[in-house]
Amino acid sequence: MSNALEARMHLPVGSLDGYRQAVETIPMLTKEQERELAERFQQHNDLDAAWRLVMSHLRFVVRIARGYSGYGLAHTDLIQEGNIGLMKAVKRFDPNMGVRLVSFAVHWVRAEIHEFVLRNWRIVKVATTKSQRKLFFNLRSAKKRLGWMNQEEVEGVANDLGVSATDVLEMEKRLNAQDASFDPRWESEEVDYTAPAAYLPDMRFEPATQAEHNDWETYNSKRLSSALSNLDDRSRDIITQRWLNDEKATLHELADKYDVSAERIRQLEASALKKLKVAMGEST
Repeated sequence: MSNALEARMHLPVGSLDGYRQAVETIPMLTKEQERELAERFQQHNDLDAAWRLVMSHLRFVVRIARGYSGYGLAHTDLIQEGNIGLMKAVKRFDPNMGVRLVSFAVHWVRAEIHEFVLRNWRIVKVATTKSQRKLFFNLRSAKKRLGWMNQEEVEGVANDLGVSATDVLEMEKRLNAQDASFDPRWESEEVDYTAPAAYLPDMRFEPATQAEHNDWETYNSKRLSSALSNLDDRSRDIITQRWLNDEKATLHELADKYDVSAERIRQLEASALKKLKVAMGEST
């Protein structure tokens, strides 16, 4: 059994401290070993080499994830997301670039952790644009004092990060806001009538809304039927069995049916989907 597989099998489950200690005991790779393993994976798709590259760098993910502990998310989840980024980095790593894997992987590890933090920090996503995402991870460290920033500080942060002052103010408001419950807090003696449930109407069963929804479904069904009719019989059958039937057919089942390879079925499916998108786009 290889060293990578041995290490993988002995990583503890359910104990963060045990995991940290275990990854610190995995031997580091020399530059020559790292290059050899990367070439084996790149040229021969050697998965054992990939695992050795991943395992030897798990300690760095733990250290990077520790820097995001201030967001109130479980450290184990941050490490797990960082490990996904590490695996993506190993897959894309080129040993001929002249840099070590740890330097190359930092971007991928941080990117996955950033995505996880943005998805889970609040119920409502606080950053969607590029400027907002940049501000989310830099604004708190850029603020010179506690409390709301004055105009001079806002402009300083905007200049430092290359965003507009309006974006800085908007992100500051979002960071200081709290998620509001849709329903009132019934455990309180005084019912909170400012909760959204007290004043937002439920439009799901309003007749006009239902009629509009039904009309839209009928319209889309007609568009889809019209687009499908422009496909040849085989392509139409593939789309129907792969996407429209309750019991979806596999690529191999359709390959046996039409006596072609599964890859050929995948190509026909992709081509048919592209034609459907074009046809349905033209009919809008």
